[in-house]
Amino acid sequence: MNATTIFAKLPPRKLFFLAAIPGAISMLASAFYQTIDGIFVGQFLGPTAFAALNLAMPFVIINFSLTDLIGVGSSVPISISLGQKKHAEANNIFTCACLMILVSSTIIGAILFAAAPALMELMGADGALAELAVQYLRVYALCSPFTTILYAVDNFLRISGYIRGSMFVNILLSILSAGLEFFFLGVLGFGIWGAALATCTSMFLCSLMAFLPFFRGKALLKFTRPHFRLGLVKQIVSCGSPNFLNNIAGRITSIFLNAILVRIGGEDAVSVYGILMFADGFIQPLLYGTCDSLQPAVGYNWGAGKFSRVRAIETYCFAASAVISIAVSVIIFLFPSQITTLFVSGEGPEFLSMSVYALQLFSVTYVIRWFSFATQSYMLAIERSLYAALISVCTALVFPVVLVALLWPLGLTGIWLNFAGTSLLAAILAAVILKKMKPVLSRPDITANDTVA
Repeated sequence: MNATTIFAKLPPRKLFFLAAIPGAISMLASAFYQTIDGIFVGQFLGPTAFAALNLAMPFVIINFSLTDLIGVGSSVPISISLGQKKHAEANNIFTCACLMILVSSTIIGAILFAAAPALMELMGADGALAELAVQYLRVYALCSPFTTILYAVDNFLRISGYIRGSMFVNILLSILSAGLEFFFLGVLGFGIWGAALATCTSMFLCSLMAFLPFFRGKALLKFTRPHFRLGLVKQIVSCGSPNFLNNIAGRITSIFLNAILVRIGGEDAVSVYGILMFADGFIQPLLYGTCDSLQPAVGYNWGAGKFSRVRAIETYCFAASAVISIAVSVIIFLFPSQITTLFVSGEGPEFLSMSVYALQLFSVTYVIRWFSFATQSYMLAIERSLYAALISVCTALVFPVVLVALLWPLGLTGIWLNFAGTSLLAAILAAVILKKMKPVLSRPDITANDTVA
């Protein structure tokens, strides 16, 4: 069954199970290697290395953010072009996007490598903590041209109908990363740089594998002679900006909070925040995988003017996101001590008490987080990038910074409550946007003689 048939004719329920479940498994596997990274560093190298990893991680994610902007930003117009039967345009967008990623990842990697010591100094880190964070960040920076494209090719695989192929690539990534990291840290005794090298090596190998259908010309999308246009670049940036802004704003918030935590709570507070971020990093990909895997189908049908089909697909997206979100909220609330010791053990009762308290407050976040997440994905899929960007920036930066000021008298408790407060405000914003968009979202399907607005 080719991608066109899947997107245009498969019943929404079957489409959901065909696309969203492998997508969620794929992203879960992708999150697994990041979680394993934190576990191995914490268990093999100790709490200082774990804290260093968490100081460096926002900058590592920033390194991938521009690739994500181009990958997601090109996927939306590619899907819509395919729905409009403009295959040559879809192939050109695909080819230009790949070239843009290679150039941008090389430039950003070089900048981060050179700036790593100064960045850690600005964070307030010094001594062993700063040195370990610089080592970790610089490995990712050096490998940037060979690794960051993996996030984009994952989107291209799903657009081309290789939904299970995308899932298997991400599963392989997790297995390779876990195996290499255990070998480098547990057997060879490498330092924190070995953890980064294990992940980067795995990403490079999986990127090569993911591109095989495109290199062989077997995929729906094909490489062609690139024709760059200013309008094309603007379209990619516009469609990718919500995810990009979410990543950048979220990392700025993490850097900001880490800097506060270093000063008011020390290394222990940074480590607890790191545990929250690893928990969040495990949950978000589940939601992202569920919603993002349906974006090509939503974009295709939106481009074809089949609006009732778009609404049916999105109903499953919102429902599944709610189930996942509430389930993980319950798990985090019930098992905070087990989650803590998974990353950092033997740190004493005070550290455990701080972490358990923080995780239980943090668990409230996901009672409602699904709503704004699914709404943002919906807006992005139908090229309402301004609304998606508004949700993204407010959730990742504006609301958290405002809440830091409002909850400052509560000290560390205010930091832990920040996540739940942000989630509530983002849900209210998403509801306002959906109400405003109701006339557009509820319109009837177009006929062959109509055009899509």
